[in-house]
Amino acid sequence: MSIKLLTDYPMVFVPDKKILVVSDLHIGIEYNLAQSGIIIHKQIEKFKNIIDKAIDTTKARTLVILGDVKYKVPGSSIQELRDIPKFLEYISTKVKVLIAKGNHDDYLETLVPSGVKLYSSKGFKIGKYGFFHGHAWPGKSLMQCDYLFTGHIQPSIEFKDKLGYRSRQQVWLRGRLDNSIVKKKYKINSAGKLNIIILPAFNTLSGSLNVASDQNFSGPLMTSKAMNLDNMRAYLLDGTYLGLLKNVKDKFKA
Repeated sequence: MSIKLLTDYPMVFVPDKKILVVSDLHIGIEYNLAQSGIIIHKQIEKFKNIIDKAIDTTKARTLVILGDVKYKVPGSSIQELRDIPKFLEYISTKVKVLIAKGNHDDYLETLVPSGVKLYSSKGFKIGKYGFFHGHAWPGKSLMQCDYLFTGHIQPSIEFKDKLGYRSRQQVWLRGRLDNSIVKKKYKINSAGKLNIIILPAFNTLSGSLNVASDQNFSGPLMTSKAMNLDNMRAYLLDGTYLGLLKNVKDKFKA
């Protein structure tokens, strides 16, 4: 069964394992915005509703969070200390919850309730599927996977019309790592198919990277020769296929 990009949600579903995948929740960003005088309603109730609907629709049994559960770094805000345990506890009553640590997730282990599994930044695998955040090299075992899921760069495309008006839309990116380069980097004799999907941020308040412009990507894998971003396929959240990223850059770059 093929991987499903959930229309209108920055989420991916793995049918044969009944796994929902999300990335970059950045719970607590509202607290930091409030320090600058920007008052926004807390997002966790909206997050709960979206995830509940996705679980009901897909009949998922597991939720994988690809890191950056929290926002403040270093340390944790008052909101994060209060809301993250409650949020994870709520979701864990619905499905099994697995988390790969992101670069914003320092001390997250102190906020994770029992029953929620927290993995290191190297990520983890379930069968032929590997999950990691993207700010650090994924573990060697993930290179045996046929499918990899990551976040971190929070991809989007910025559109510009003839009058100069701009609209930035989140996208999924799908592609494949260079098998030979991966084997050389990890000093292994064989690797999986290494199809890779980069997820947009679940929390739209956390911003995005316009991958159609010449910006610097972050993360060792993203910037390595194994990741040919130009040959990745870009999809809007409504399911629209934009084409290969190298062609999208020519059409939509700022």
